[in-house]
Amino acid sequence: MRTDPIELYRLRDGIYAADLLVAGVCWLDFFTWLAERPSDLDGICRGLELQQRPADVMLTLFAALGLVRKERAVFCVTELAREHLVSSSPFYLGPYLAALKERAVCRDLLAVLRTGRPASWCSVPNDAAWTRKMDDAEFADGFTAAMDARAAVLAPALARQVDCRGYRCLLDVAGGSGVYACAIVAAHPELTATVLEKPPVDALARRRIAERGLADRVSVLAGDMFSAQLPAHCDVHLFSNVLHDWDVPDVKRLLARSFAALPPGGLLLIHDAHLDATKSGPLPVAQYSVLLMHATEGRCYSIAEMEDFLRECGAVDIRHAATAADRSVVSAKKAA
Repeated sequence: MRTDPIELYRLRDGIYAADLLVAGVCWLDFFTWLAERPSDLDGICRGLELQQRPADVMLTLFAALGLVRKERAVFCVTELAREHLVSSSPFYLGPYLAALKERAVCRDLLAVLRTGRPASWCSVPNDAAWTRKMDDAEFADGFTAAMDARAAVLAPALARQVDCRGYRCLLDVAGGSGVYACAIVAAHPELTATVLEKPPVDALARRRIAERGLADRVSVLAGDMFSAQLPAHCDVHLFSNVLHDWDVPDVKRLLARSFAALPPGGLLLIHDAHLDATKSGPLPVAQYSVLLMHATEGRCYSIAEMEDFLRECGAVDIRHAATAADRSVVSAKKAA
């Protein structure tokens, strides 16, 4: 690869961020409210009747944009927001932004902020949620192809960053087409892999693994990651672009199931777009979190949040390393 497509990734991943800003200014008058009463997350949710998950995503985006700052647990407006996004300012941009407030995505985001429930995929009226659409073979095929296109850059970068020497078998949890498992196995000749996926994606995975010439080293197990018995012979578990689709209780549940199934000394890899420890950036990840908040039950998590989740499971030797296109990998081990 001779060029860096990172700005193309960022355009796609951050496409809904401007709509969330418009919703915050024009539907909630958020910055006028916050300027008058600096508050913590719980206070903001109570005062504006918002749900915690989407409100967290909104505050993270506004922090990354330099519009709010957090002092201990309390959020305050910055000078930039006070001058241009508070309604009493002579330089207030609200009327300029209001020209966009009737956009379907903007209205969707307002509804997600109020209810906490994901909107329909791509704001298609009366359409099914993303998790149910994946049961449709045609949608699943197209969505999996989209994730494969993204992984053309991400999978090799992940494989270069992880060290699986000394391990025998990788379990790629909800691994889609198996593109990440295949990349890691190709980089570690002694390693085999199993991709755990629900139907109809499991059939897509078998086909694409065969197309990559790795059917002899990468198998597919049909099952739901929340309920399937995880194979005992796998000493490396991988969650690649999975946890960001789920809220905190489900993330903790998935990590706990993984650690329970790993043998002593086993390795857990979490590949995703991660926020920094203070949840004030990076801006591209904060923007991507808006897209996830819109259509899924999840969001982007910070490095500090992931470390806390892993410590709750009893993980040791927790590390973090950048991969590509604003993604990174968090690794942890089960005590030997």
